Amino acid sequence: MKAAPICAEMQRRADEFDVKIVHTGQHYDAAMSDSFFDDLGLPQPDFQLGIGSASHAVQTAKIMLAFEPVVLAEKPDWVVVVGDVNSTVACALVASKRGIKVAHVEAGLRSFDRSMPEEINRIVTDSISDLLFTTEESGNANLRSEGIALEKIKFVGNVMIDSLVQNLDRAKSSSILADLSLAPGSYAVLTLHRPSNVDTREKLEPLVDALIEISGKLPVIFPAHPRTRARIDEFGLRSRIAESNLRLIEPLAYLDFLLLYSESKFVMTDSGGLQEESTYLGIPCLTIRENTERPVTIEIGTNQLTGSDPTDLKKAAFELLDAPPLLETKAPPLWDGKTAARICDALTNH
Repeated sequence: MKAAPICAEMQRRADEFDVKIVHTGQHYDAAMSDSFFDDLGLPQPDFQLGIGSASHAVQTAKIMLAFEPVVLAEKPDWVVVVGDVNSTVACALVASKRGIKVAHVEAGLRSFDRSMPEEINRIVTDSISDLLFTTEESGNANLRSEGIALEKIKFVGNVMIDSLVQNLDRAKSSSILADLSLAPGSYAVLTLHRPSNVDTREKLEPLVDALIEISGKLPVIFPAHPRTRARIDEFGLRSRIAESNLRLIEPLAYLDFLLLYSESKFVMTDSGGLQEESTYLGIPCLTIRENTERPVTIEIGTNQLTGSDPTDLKKAAFELLDAPPLLETKAPPLWDGKTAARICDALTNH
């Protein structure tokens, strides 16, 4: 979702850019990778590294080993990395050590929680990048406080919103609401995948019980990440869920998921992207985490941190059920669907 608008903008500027797409294979599930290429109109990758799942150390090392030959053969002027996953830091390290400029899209975000692997990836990637593209003012402030040179920091806005704006009308052709027999505004959407929430029975079981109780008030649609689905089965929670209105479904393609959450009453999540997208759309969001690296979503008023305490999650959800719809909210600065163009301008000017 972050790469597609940038690639499209570079292809429109063929006299300025020759872009090659490298798919590391870190996200390898067909429903969570292949379908996104189709839905977003992203060309097939020029390089498919096929890394797959592994521990953080093994996965990062494998990506570095596979990416270095690509860099040596292609000799790029820039390597552009997005987000905060292991692919981001691995490819940035390879490029930096080879003397190739690195641009980091979505730089400067900080949860200030180093128990999150993504936080380590963000800090390391930012420290070795030559251009740092930020999404919100907190990112600018964080980078300044870490001593990053001001000329490297470029406030460009949120490229996730480019994808949302470009595809919202297209998503209306999705049949997902009819397929699930849902009416707009009559259900909530849940995503849950962070190890801190799903990897132990002590954490996941009480959360599932709370979500089942919430689903007694309105259906909760749960496109389950493969990691979460595996833990649900391992901990024997599947039958309990099946008897409730917590509706466990397969991961969805981008357009189906976009329509699903854009028509929901509220969303519950432990991811980052959904906090941003719901903020832009003015949909209430309950973030099942103790912190967020996207504080602007809290400031705007659409996002609320509940932590992973089931009692707090239920209380917040029940309050939303009784609350009137949010009045129209104002999108954060530069969340306007034109971020990819600003990124390309900055690369060219640099």
